[in-house]
Amino acid sequence: MAISHAATSARPARRLWRRLTLWAVGLAVAVALASLAARWAHDAAIDKLRVAGAQRLDGYAASLENLLSKYDFLPGTLELNKDVIALLQRPGDEALRAEVNSYLEQLNRRSGSTTIYIVNLKGVTQAASNWRSRQSFVGDYVAFRPYVRDALLGIPGGFYGVGTTSGEAGYFFAHGIYHEGRMLGVATVKVNIERLERDWAQGAGKVLLADAKGVVFLSSVPAWKYRTLKPLTPAALRELEESRQYFSHALTPLGQRDQRQLDGGAALVTLAEDPRTPVLSQTRSLAPRQWNFVYLSDLGSARASARNVFLFALLVQALLLLLVLYARQRRQTREHLEVLVAERTASLQQMTHHLSEENSVRRAAEEKLRRAQSELVQAGKMAVLGQMAAGMTHELNQPLTALRTMSDNAQVLIERGRLDDARGNLATISQLVARMGALTGQLRQFARKADASRTAVPVVAAVTSALFLVERRVEQERVNFRLAVRDQDVLALCDSNRLEQVLVNLFNNALDAMAVRAERQLTVHVERANGRALIAVADSGPGIPDEIRAHLFEPFFTTKPQGKGLGLGLAISEQIIREFGGELRAEAAAGGGARFVIVLPLAEQETA
Repeated sequence: MAISHAATSARPARRLWRRLTLWAVGLAVAVALASLAARWAHDAAIDKLRVAGAQRLDGYAASLENLLSKYDFLPGTLELNKDVIALLQRPGDEALRAEVNSYLEQLNRRSGSTTIYIVNLKGVTQAASNWRSRQSFVGDYVAFRPYVRDALLGIPGGFYGVGTTSGEAGYFFAHGIYHEGRMLGVATVKVNIERLERDWAQGAGKVLLADAKGVVFLSSVPAWKYRTLKPLTPAALRELEESRQYFSHALTPLGQRDQRQLDGGAALVTLAEDPRTPVLSQTRSLAPRQWNFVYLSDLGSARASARNVFLFALLVQALLLLLVLYARQRRQTREHLEVLVAERTASLQQMTHHLSEENSVRRAAEEKLRRAQSELVQAGKMAVLGQMAAGMTHELNQPLTALRTMSDNAQVLIERGRLDDARGNLATISQLVARMGALTGQLRQFARKADASRTAVPVVAAVTSALFLVERRVEQERVNFRLAVRDQDVLALCDSNRLEQVLVNLFNNALDAMAVRAERQLTVHVERANGRALIAVADSGPGIPDEIRAHLFEPFFTTKPQGKGLGLGLAISEQIIREFGGELRAEAAAGGGARFVIVLPLAEQETA
């Protein structure tokens, strides 16, 4: 009887142990499945953050390149100023130094840069736009700066650093100043790019920009500036100390540590300020400058999404379990189980409904974020396209007007059966289309300083082609045009497209000057004189005072109202003619008005 009693008491214990084991295994499986679902949701949320971060990085990179490109050409324009050339040739002329200081001060104010200064071949500053301040650069030795060293070697320099005199950070553009093929010094322009940090601070993530050595010099978090992504090597520290790039800043590490590498160069990292909370790090390289944008996204939304999915998966599994229990218990006690299951099912349904609403709200917020990010990128693209269109409209408007006139004439000629004349019009239209293609290439000529390709160009034909581009405006404004040709077969050694560009610019300036005059006379003279080809463009406008004529060919100098001109037309025209080995000068016309004279070398076949 004792053995039977022991066996009987052991059976409930075994059944209890078996049930506990099954429940433990089931709970472990449920937690594992919920964890897999949470991991999937977490990775999906990170992928969305990566797409958004990549779009923001593209926008930040485009804004930075757009800001720097506006000043890239500015140092090269300083060699167009005769006083700058003269000061580098006669450094002891203090009166000339004062003139150049004043010119640089005005140019700096008009261009919106921080500082502009001129350095001789010994690395000593000869003139500067901040010559009035106590922190004037005049007389400073700057040859130890990398951008000055590169420019003295003939390599246009670009460099971000902290000023050793003012302590103000900025990006430095440096370009050699040449005269008759010989370097005389270096022109340097300093630009403040820290204004970009204000826009970065408004974003959802944290942005920083680091140089090739990993030194953070711009950041949406002020405390991260002049910190390093990783500890610097001794060689890098020595190089930074010699160039004084960041001057007195300590350059301590941020304490960034990689946790997990992701696809596309992204990674989960932690920072020293919060080592237990990882963030998403994305990097975009600016290859020409060897800089790196780093965008750090908070993973709080990803963690919340994973947590919600985890809970939702557990609840779904619990619901399924309850349904199984409900079906099992129904066979035993239907009435009691119906009440119990109904209460629990209602509770679970309410919780499921709340979770669904929360997920719907989250998805709607993510959709709004994606739309806002797309609109931000599109706005950046449209801003760039607007700037390009504003520059191209002025150059292409006149050929387009001529195309419209020629196409209308061709239609009339075809209707009248004058096919030969119509073919001539179509041929001219084809030439204008080709010329419009060439016009788009002219926008880069001033910045690149490319050598002009010179051939024998019939001067009268070039004048006629240029006149054709402004013919409609001449007719509309009732301007009397007169072409006085003393020598018909004058051949100049130049490029026809660029000569026509200069002539069209002079014609348009003349038409602008005569806009308010009752008598409008535009006269062009073509002749040979002293073995050179001469083209004179004269108008009956109000003329040019002597004090203005002295500055006509300086970049950004203009007498037109605000928004009507940049002051680069005559500077570019004078450079083009000078590249041909010629001269462009302004004179007072004999009967009043202005007179511009183009002097060009004759072609070899003509002189032969």
